[in-house]
Order: sequence, then structure tokens, then C-alpha cells
Amino acid sequence: MRTNLLELDLDGLADFCGQLGEKRFRATQLFRWIHQRGASDFDAMSDLAVALRTKLKGCAFVQALPVISEHVSADGTVKWLFDVGDGNAVESVFIPEDDRGTLCVSSQAGCAVGCRFCSTGHQGFSRNLTTGEIVAQLWFAEHALRKRLATQSRVISNVVMMGMGEPLQNYTALVPALRVMLDDHGYGLSRRRVTVSTSGVVPMMDRLSQDCPVALAVSLHAPNDALRDNLVPLNRKYPLEELLDACRRYLEHAPRDFITFEYCMLDGVNDQVEHARQLIALVNPAQGVPIRCKFNLIPFNPFPASGLLRSPSAQVAMFAKVLSDAGIVTTVRKTRGDDIDAACGQLAGDVKDRTRAVERMAKQRTIVLKQVT
Repeated sequence: MRTNLLELDLDGLADFCGQLGEKRFRATQLFRWIHQRGASDFDAMSDLAVALRTKLKGCAFVQALPVISEHVSADGTVKWLFDVGDGNAVESVFIPEDDRGTLCVSSQAGCAVGCRFCSTGHQGFSRNLTTGEIVAQLWFAEHALRKRLATQSRVISNVVMMGMGEPLQNYTALVPALRVMLDDHGYGLSRRRVTVSTSGVVPMMDRLSQDCPVALAVSLHAPNDALRDNLVPLNRKYPLEELLDACRRYLEHAPRDFITFEYCMLDGVNDQVEHARQLIALVNPAQGVPIRCKFNLIPFNPFPASGLLRSPSAQVAMFAKVLSDAGIVTTVRKTRGDDIDAACGQLAGDVKDRTRAVERMAKQRTIVLKQVT
């Protein structure tokens, strides 16, 4: 059976080439052709020996995911829907800005966490993506955009694992994919410019800090356990005290000197001044170690199944001011790509749900969210 070389980081590719009787420098050459030049045709890899190219054609290939659709927003955001087989499809989003190009990458077909405000979670979960399926999103986007822009310069400067899925629940595939992104012979991205977003899988946060520390974003969304249990069900397994202790441990190894806390602003649910004060007490406790952090307030992107509404802009501004006045760096995320359903929380793809999410979410919507202050 032939191997898709997008599945392998450089060490894995060196082992693969070793099995073919080739030295490591050949793997490095091959790695550069694939990731730096976007080559998929072995015959085009002119500095590889003809004998090696012949071997590779018999046992390997380089193949991106089939593209089902592409949508371009009025603001330049691009969303691709990729076919990952068996009736499943995942989405990736490219966000161009003046000083960077960010690709939002999916790690799972669907998501099993089931956050109330996320359309991916409402769709349910089918399976983890492989390393190759994660890397293929970057490989396709980078080289497709270079052709479109007629440039050989790197287009994607930042990657955020914030697409469909909980990355740390697909840890085995995630880490080799991160290593491909970071490798100087691959995409050469800085650890500070690769971000893993997690809803709080505490044991895997600790492992990531040792195995491949990159920038970390934590989907917080609530200042106390009672409310977070309802919004982010994973909190029942890893409550806030455990999560924040894991954040403190991660900071000892993180490439940035802060953790980003993502906070989706939900009208009348988690957006009151008292909630902001609770957040301040949470990250700057009267007794204990403060957490070096910044808050990224995210305007909620409504979808019918959620039963939730976006906080008014004035309320978001007031909330941000309370945090800022307490000395906490606070930003309000600019909504990008919402006209093509590519904004934060809107990615849904097409998933064969194995978790009966629609049924579970329907039951959950019958529960009245109690304000906890």
C-alpha cells in the first residue's frame, strides 16, 4: 500500500526513506520539495536521483484533500470545504490581514465537546483527522494562494488550530502536524505564530507543553463552574481550578509569556459586569499565583439551533473596559467572513454524526440557563 507523504513529519520521512535504503539528506530534500515548493510529482523533483524517484512512485504519493467548494468573502476571507471521505467534510479558513495571513485549520470531522455556542458542536462528531489530513489543509491553502497571488513568498504566516474539532482530543495526529508546520525545511512557522485552541483538555495541555509547546488559546467563555458546565460541557471533567492550574504550568514552557482566553459574548448569559469582575478574580486571585493572560472577546455568530443571541456592542465595550481597567490586556475580535459562514463558531462542514448531537442539544435547549453571579 502506498503512503501519502503528507502524513509524515521530517523524522517520519527520514525513517521512510531509510527503509528505501536512502540517507536522511534525501528525506530533507524530499520534504522541501513537498512543503516549500508544493510539489506532488516526483518526476519534478530534479535534484533527487532517478532511482529514488522511481522507488517513490511505487510506494508513495503526495495528495491534498479533494476540494468540494470554495467561498470568498467580501473582506477577502476564503473558506474551503474539503472531502475527508465516508460522507464527511471539514472546513478551513484563510484570513488575510495587512501584517499576516492566518489559516484556521480543522483537526476533527465534527467535535465531541458540544459547546452550546458552536455550530460544529451542534453537528456532532464523526472521527479524528489523520496527520496528513491536517497538514493537507495547510499544504493546499499555501500553494493555491501562492499561485493565485503569483508569488513565491510565503502567504500563510500564522496557523490556528481553531477550525472544526478539539485539537487536544486528537493529540497523536496533532503533534506531528505541528512539527511539519514548525520545521525550517517545511513551513518554517514560529512557535509564537502557531496556536492550539483548546476547551480545556488538561492532561493533554501538560503533554503539549513538553512535546511541542506552541501558543495556547483556551476557550473559557464563563467565569464560574456552574455557568461553564452549561456552556462548555468538558468543564464537568476538568473544572476551572484544574484548568487554570494547567495554564500556569503551560506558561513555564510556552513561547509566549501569556495565555489567550477566548470568551464568546452571549447576550444576557455571560456578558454582565459582574461576570467580568469574576473573571478578574479568577485570573488575578487575592491569594495565589496570577495568570499572565489576555482576553479575546468574540462576538457570537448566531445560528438557529443555539438558542443564543449576540451581546450588543455597547455591552461588549463595557465588559472590555472592566477587564482593561483591571490591567488585563483585552481585545474584541473583528468578525471576518461571516457572510460566507466562516467566522468564529460558524464552521460546520458536513459530518456523519456518531454522537447523536442533535438529539442531545435539543434536550439541552429545554434547560433554562440560570444566571450565576
